[in-house]
Amino acid sequence: MSVTKEEIRTALDRLALPGGGTLVSRDMLRALSIEGSTVRFVIEAPSPEMAAQMETLRRAAEACVKELPGVEEVSVVLTAHGPAPQKAAPSLKLGGHPKPQAAPMKPSGVGRILAVASGKGGVGKSTVSANLAVALARQGRKVGLLDADIYGPSQPRMMGVSGRPASPDGTTIEPLHAHGVTVMSIGFMVEERKAVVWRGPMLMGALQQMLGQVNWGELDVLIVDLPPGTGDVQLTLCTKAELSGAIVVSTPQDVALLDARKALDMFNTLKTPVLGLIENMSFFTCPDCGGTHNIFGNGGVAAEAKDLGLPLLGALPIDLETRLAGDNGTPIAAGEGVMAEAYARIAKGLVEGGMA
Repeated sequence: MSVTKEEIRTALDRLALPGGGTLVSRDMLRALSIEGSTVRFVIEAPSPEMAAQMETLRRAAEACVKELPGVEEVSVVLTAHGPAPQKAAPSLKLGGHPKPQAAPMKPSGVGRILAVASGKGGVGKSTVSANLAVALARQGRKVGLLDADIYGPSQPRMMGVSGRPASPDGTTIEPLHAHGVTVMSIGFMVEERKAVVWRGPMLMGALQQMLGQVNWGELDVLIVDLPPGTGDVQLTLCTKAELSGAIVVSTPQDVALLDARKALDMFNTLKTPVLGLIENMSFFTCPDCGGTHNIFGNGGVAAEAKDLGLPLLGALPIDLETRLAGDNGTPIAAGEGVMAEAYARIAKGLVEGGMA
């Protein structure tokens, strides 16, 4: 005659546990099964520590059941509840409508916020931003670089840094670091080949998050690489952040200057001080003949700065090594040579002028 589960439970209910009770009364019996003359069950202790003290009881339970009529073989496994699983931090998501603000924000620990802007694309604004951030870091400043070009983020490539920023709580964003600079970009959150297809409110919400939720730490200056033009990002930054000033980058040619003037007018309208202008692609020095060529004209930005009573912070030549360095993720300002010295002079001027 086969043994029943009730007979097994009755037998096990006679075995006392350390601290009182039995396997049955304390609900520690699991997966009880009977296959012919073989009985199998699991004893589940409430903790690994208690399980370590219950091997003697396991053997006693095995012997107790084996004495029952019709039982020839008994298999008893001792297990325990593990520690409670750690809750995963909520998934960090960028984008969404911006939150209401009582006043313009400035991240805690950040001394100054400088925007690098241009009226149009293709004038090297992101290259200037990356190299200026590195040059300032080499001047001993604590520098952050925020890539605010949501639709066309290029700082991950130029700074040679990749990987998704960590978020311990689903709210705080831990930025990445490269060449002595703390870096944050929407490019860390999306695949390099994927387009960011957002309307204005999502874009503004993402900028607000990258300013306010990133753990920037203690910074002397946060460089913000703005997208080209005079759109939502510029408007959000100037009205929602405590912006210390802006630097406008342009090439000398008339077409670029037309749009640079619009950027300058925008900052004037939004009451944001312009700290100065940088003329990029100012000239080209031929590596073969050593001659200098003004491919995009000559002195246009310098003349504009003079007309507006603004300083010309620097004139940077068109340079192959600068392009190669940016593509390879090591800004030219991180090394030695003529271009590194040119960026060092601009950075030194900003520091000595109290602007960075």
